[in-house]
Amino acid sequence: MVRNAVRAALVAILATLTLLTGQAMAAPAQAPHQAQAQAADPVVLTYDAGESAEFADAVDSGAKVWNESVTSVRLEPAKEGEQANIRIVADDGWPRTVTTSLGNGTVYMGREAVDEGHDVVRIASHELGHILGLPDVKPGPCSSLMSGASAGTSCTNANPDDSEKAAVEDAFANGAAAEHGQRGTLVYQD
Repeated sequence: MVRNAVRAALVAILATLTLLTGQAMAAPAQAPHQAQAQAADPVVLTYDAGESAEFADAVDSGAKVWNESVTSVRLEPAKEGEQANIRIVADDGWPRTVTTSLGNGTVYMGREAVDEGHDVVRIASHELGHILGLPDVKPGPCSSLMSGASAGTSCTNANPDDSEKAAVEDAFANGAAAEHGQRGTLVYQD
């Protein structure tokens, strides 16, 4: 009963923060004791690609990569009028992500990297990786999605490696998203 009271208080606090900040929060997954009884439903994060301009298809492809790679979290386009967890914006700078908490923030699909020859689906998948809690791994090999631009313009790998998948699974499994959701604002300049 104490766990249920704590969980109810946490949900109330998250709901209040959501109303105050206007940013949707990642929905908590099932509690660990429930996960043992049945498989936890994935945390669903929505994204709004309305400002992604020419990158809209790459963003959808990047989300698909993550949906095919992990089971504890799912990225879906926001419905009409729905407050999205993730905002995608096209701009002329370098790609970057500003997270407000685990599963929430803004991805900037910078044209500068595309102009240099970097793959747009890799960029989208990499930036979504930051939203899912992954830091940059630089320098790094092409096999590491989070190596980003350090892998060079010839690298088109948009898929996370096994350790990147495991880190995301761990972050979102068994209610960990709610626990880690209060990490504060982080900026990843790729």
